[in-house]
Amino acid sequence: MAAMGGAIGSVARVIVSTGVARWTGEEFPFGTIVVNVSGAIAMGVLAGFGETEPGKLIFSPAIRTFFMIGVLGGYTTFSSFSLQTFLLMEQGNLTGAFLNVLLSVLLCVAGIWVGFSVIRALQ
Repeated sequence: MAAMGGAIGSVARVIVSTGVARWTGEEFPFGTIVVNVSGAIAMGVLAGFGETEPGKLIFSPAIRTFFMIGVLGGYTTFSSFSLQTFLLMEQGNLTGAFLNVLLSVLLCVAGIWVGFSVIRALQ
């Protein structure tokens, strides 16, 4: 289920980000921002709508996996990160939410730097 959803989400990401980039230009990653923000909104909608009350799911676990992990995971992993940060804040764990944002951003950017450095060193 997740793999099929991931394929759909990946194609949607290309369509949306390319469409936005054609409209706004490619000097700034507006396409990626639109994908990430719309994915976060969709994740929030699915997570919020998915439960009528705590612990009582409207959607089956398979449907949640298809959409939340598959489609939105293929569309953007930023939606999962955003949901996790929101839930930490909602639970009153502001320190955890702050650390999640800080570490995710810094470590992911550092990871990109490491990847580029390895490839550049091999050239």
